[in-house]
Amino acid sequence: MDGGIVFAALSPHPPIIVPEVGGREAEHAADTVRGMEKLASRIAEARPETIVVITPHGPVLRDSLLVAMAQPLAGDFSQFGAPGVVVKTENDEQLSRRIIEEAARRGIRCVPLEREVGLDHGSLVPLYYLSRAGIRCRLVSVTMGMLSRRRLYEFGKGIQVACAGLSRRCAVIASGDLSHRLVRGAPAGYSPRGKEFDRAICDALREGDPRPIESMDERLAEDAGECGLRPLLMMFGALDGLEYESELISYEGPFGVGYAVATFKVTGAARSDRAGDGRRMPSRDPYVSLAKMSLESFVRYGRRAEKPADLPPDMRRRAGAFVSLKKFGRLRGCIGTIEPCREDLASEIIQNAISAGTEDPRFPPVTEDELDDLEYSVDVLGVPEEVAGAEELDPRRYGVIIQKGHRRGLLLPDLEGVDTVEKQLAIARQKAGISPGEAGVRLFRFTVERHRY
Repeated sequence: MDGGIVFAALSPHPPIIVPEVGGREAEHAADTVRGMEKLASRIAEARPETIVVITPHGPVLRDSLLVAMAQPLAGDFSQFGAPGVVVKTENDEQLSRRIIEEAARRGIRCVPLEREVGLDHGSLVPLYYLSRAGIRCRLVSVTMGMLSRRRLYEFGKGIQVACAGLSRRCAVIASGDLSHRLVRGAPAGYSPRGKEFDRAICDALREGDPRPIESMDERLAEDAGECGLRPLLMMFGALDGLEYESELISYEGPFGVGYAVATFKVTGAARSDRAGDGRRMPSRDPYVSLAKMSLESFVRYGRRAEKPADLPPDMRRRAGAFVSLKKFGRLRGCIGTIEPCREDLASEIIQNAISAGTEDPRFPPVTEDELDDLEYSVDVLGVPEEVAGAEELDPRRYGVIIQKGHRRGLLLPDLEGVDTVEKQLAIARQKAGISPGEAGVRLFRFTVERHRY
């Protein structure tokens, strides 16, 4: 590639892995040190002109991101007992300003930090290893903000556009540690969920798949006490639509904090069926797009969306459908119809999307601030068929309807945590208000056509 994003990486940032800071203590993180050396070597091979570092340890704003505009950009490790270790590099001001402009076009506030603020250790640690590898590049320093995950990802896409627009060969480094609560006595305390968080992130890094990170349970991230989730989302946004090879080089947690080193070598632009939606994210499904448009139109403007003129022929049929909403991996609403109630499937989806966001009695109505954080799925129901007993059911393949008189309970197939027929039936009975011992109960099964984004 002549210009644009050529490489990306996740870098941990414990100052203790800088020999002048950690001394012999750095030996306890030997895998991370070797991983950082390998990372720096691979970035050198990619020959970037500019490094974009995303740090979680600069001045963090709730609704904005910061881009450092000082010239030059510099910092040292005096805070960690090594004032003689200095990093100093030229600010790529042209690219910094182009990134700010691109963010504004996307409705994201990005503030230029004109006053001189020394580089923090989130930037200094990876830059130290790049310097040792002989890499001399200009720098863009971005401090993450507390924006929604989707907006952080969108900001990353803006970085890609800005780099390509200037034909600048760029490497993007997400600086971040994983859980700070892996063991008792860890710096941020202990949580048994710290290891769960780190496993999930490491799996996503191996696969190069941003979706598990984007949909990470908010409580899991909070319990883990991490600082790498947001920089990672921004980095993956910068890779959106590109083909790349991912590798988790190393992971360890020697001081109760998870350190992962991962690299993403860009091999080319994405095929047209992937462009704009992430390397492993398929183009948004038209069923999901309709559900999203319907709820957003209702919440933002108080009006019911019109059916698009170019509806796929399949959406003109009649069928029952369920629309489900998730926020950070947790259910946020689910409403549907077992049998068709409206003129066509498109109308069914429009109404059920609005109802899932505003009428599910288990949740308060969705607010406009939440819209960017929602994930949608649409399940189109096949015609239910009555079965003689539980032996004809399969919770992975079939949904179930349990009915007695006017009482009826439905459960969709292939739900997380519902892996036995007994559990599936128990939940469906509970929803219907039918006790386990009641006689005269009818069972139906059905298949679904599932659409997700």
